Amino acid sequence: MAGHSKWANIQHRKGRQDEKRGKVWTRLTREIIVAARSGGGDIAMNPRLRLAIEKAKAANMPADNIKRNVDKATGNLDGVTYEEIRYEGYGIGGAAIIVDCMTDNRVRTVAEVRHAFSKHGGNLGTEGSVAFQFKHCGQLVFAPGTSEDKVMEVALDAGAEDVITGDDGSIEVLTAPGDYEAVKNALEAAGLTAEIAEVTMRAENSIDLSGDDAARMQKLLDVIEDLDDVQEVYHNASIDQ
Repeated sequence: MAGHSKWANIQHRKGRQDEKRGKVWTRLTREIIVAARSGGGDIAMNPRLRLAIEKAKAANMPADNIKRNVDKATGNLDGVTYEEIRYEGYGIGGAAIIVDCMTDNRVRTVAEVRHAFSKHGGNLGTEGSVAFQFKHCGQLVFAPGTSEDKVMEVALDAGAEDVITGDDGSIEVLTAPGDYEAVKNALEAAGLTAEIAEVTMRAENSIDLSGDDAARMQKLLDVIEDLDDVQEVYHNASIDQ
């Protein structure tokens, strides 16, 4: 279960997301609406909505906002209808990129995503062109210095698929998407709180980029992430800081 965790890259990605908190509520609002519309407004019966609300609370979204968005999605209030779209493409050095969007105008969104790729050195691909390089899973990452034995014991007992210890001492727990909540709750009950905890598309392999290539790739990712309809961006680039 040994491996390389890319701790620095994970921390860097989290830091850049934190810098863009102005857009976080908008993205969380869309996720809550879509989750409630697809699975109902009862969080006990809708794990996707439960996770969306958990993220919203972590981002300090007021409870009234959360309730209003759930009501909007379940028909108690009029609202916009969003659809989910996934785009796949290539960045600098052939790095794979997945872009998950929620939009009320598919034509506008694909035009904006295609323009971002082409203007900044990437190429928008076809459906399935890079998704095979990623695994849909739950991911919990613990900082270096966390007890490996304790994490492994609790995580595997709770149903985790794998526990990977990085060269830098960080620990990564991987789960099936449906087991993520149970594993996360078990770890937290044992006093183990992950620095990063999410259901994600995890790259199976990485492409190392440095110098000008790293800067160009980061610029491309920033431009894509800043698009209004973009919810999440996943990639397999290991960007030298």
